Amino acid sequence: MSKIYIAVSALICILRQSLACSNFIVTPGASADGSTLFSYSADSGSLYGTLGHYPAAKHGSGATRKIWDWDSGVYLGEIEEANETFNVIGNLNEHGLAIGETTFGGNSSLAGGKGVLDYGSLIWVTLQRAKTARQAISTFHELVTKYGYVSEGESFTIGDPQEVWVLEMIGKGQYEKGAVWVAKRIPDGHVSGHANQARIQDFPLDDPENCVYAPDVISFAEKVGLWDSSRPRSEFSFADVYDPITFSGARMSDARVWSFFSLVAADEDFGGKYTDYVLGKNVTAAARMPLSIPARGKISELDLMGHMRNHYEDTVLDPRLDVGAESSRSPYRTRPLVWKHENSIYFNERTVGTQQAGWNFVAQLRGWLPGPLGGL
Repeated sequence: MSKIYIAVSALICILRQSLACSNFIVTPGASADGSTLFSYSADSGSLYGTLGHYPAAKHGSGATRKIWDWDSGVYLGEIEEANETFNVIGNLNEHGLAIGETTFGGNSSLAGGKGVLDYGSLIWVTLQRAKTARQAISTFHELVTKYGYVSEGESFTIGDPQEVWVLEMIGKGQYEKGAVWVAKRIPDGHVSGHANQARIQDFPLDDPENCVYAPDVISFAEKVGLWDSSRPRSEFSFADVYDPITFSGARMSDARVWSFFSLVAADEDFGGKYTDYVLGKNVTAAARMPLSIPARGKISELDLMGHMRNHYEDTVLDPRLDVGAESSRSPYRTRPLVWKHENSIYFNERTVGTQQAGWNFVAQLRGWLPGPLGGL
């Protein structure tokens, strides 16, 4: 248990992130069997997992589908249905395409956007229409451009048996319909991750094989006063403009990615290099971790499951060593994550493994098998 003095706005940020998710990513070149792996955990004691099924179907001309907000169940409207839709179970379709997410929120002026698509519906609709990760990215863009985007900022993991991408997106608030986004391919042999903090900083503007982005991702920021148009566009950072790093973003979000990276990095000194950052002692854009790193060895699906049980054991954030552990040295804490007492704010560490997970999965996408069998 730790004590901090922070502004009310930062407290709100921490509370938002306490209802959180974690995604860890393993590319085919870093996995034990050559499959794409990624994990997803939706961590909230008030969320209850369901396994949705959308059967493959063909649809007549003029067909539409209704859209309900994934989190609230509120009816948002209708969109045109595709002529053909694929079989989808959970976050995986019949072609071995899988999508996960974590919410980073981002600039509050860009929330509550115009349109009918929330982040959950964007996932399900895309899984029904796309066969590969690259097709999914194009489908994301087409859908939010045409129908708008109403959710907060999101980091999406988009994987198929050959490759995996991280796409980060935030809406345009009440300025206009649509969303701005950037997607980066994770290099083969690398691992990556995101956990409720935007992770893509600078990105290449002329390498479509490895990075694609919304045409107005920079010009929109200029338009609404988030980016100085006199600065070189090569210096533009999606994360630093749309979701600037904070104490809670480092300590409660990126620290979860750090816990994974520290155990699997080819650089065995990785954990120590970023200790001050995850402790919140050096919270600057320059201090942040890279989006992906080379893996030390091959990682199996069972290994990845184990990493999702991490509680910062044997690190500077180990909750078994603070006063809240008492004599049992327990890594678990009762809710709330953050509380106030006598004008001071206290918090427990936000670990990857948590007793209030709503649901979780590990996706394994195997390219040597037919699509319906290759995805688990």
